[in-house]
Amino acid sequence: MTKPNDKVIDAVIGNAEFKRNAMAARLNWLRAGVLGANDGIMSTSGLVLGVAASPGVSSSTVLLAGTAAVVAGSISMAGGEYASVSAQRDSEKAALAQERKELHDDPAGELRELAWFYEQKGMSLALAMRVAEELTKKDALRAHAEAELGIDSEHHVSPTQAALSSFIAFAAGGLLPLLAISGPWIEFRIQATVISVLLALILTGYVGAKIGGAKPLRGVIRNVAVSSITMIITYVFGLLVGTNLAG
Repeated sequence: MTKPNDKVIDAVIGNAEFKRNAMAARLNWLRAGVLGANDGIMSTSGLVLGVAASPGVSSSTVLLAGTAAVVAGSISMAGGEYASVSAQRDSEKAALAQERKELHDDPAGELRELAWFYEQKGMSLALAMRVAEELTKKDALRAHAEAELGIDSEHHVSPTQAALSSFIAFAAGGLLPLLAISGPWIEFRIQATVISVLLALILTGYVGAKIGGAKPLRGVIRNVAVSSITMIITYVFGLLVGTNLAG
């Protein structure tokens, strides 16, 4: 028959591992997806509005500038994400190598350190030591990596996956203002772009906040405010520069 302490240990190990892995996966896709789409929407909308504000500029010029922005932005986002995640993975591997060495050189000291970690979480000394011993028997390196470093020794974030996600997200976000500014509604292309961008950012702000467990209103307001400032500044800049050049 399973002892009460065994049930507590199993619950602690299983629940902590499940929550950590689920949250890591959620935050990774949230960061690469929602933020990538937001960047695509904001930067592309700002650029096309700045170009469209110039007096006499043709639709083909706006479309060309917007397309170049989406392509360059998507590649830049993917490259930056790849470099960032690669650096993170290298740091994790270096930390794991150091932890592996410490476990080899001083296993008893590392066991006490792991028990101390769980003791600080509110367990009694006896139960904390029991948990540390059970985890060490199962996989000492993984136990210390998760408790002390907050990483999973068996799963690392994929730089390629993160880069691809950012590329797709930015491109998808950038297509919206690009389509709005180059549509058949020439006289209302500025208004169409602004309205479509604001609606899209309300949606991404809401979805991002809900996935992250935050208050949706705050995320929506932040998205709309930043994008509005971006569009206003670039539009005014394009209008002033374009007018001076035309004159």
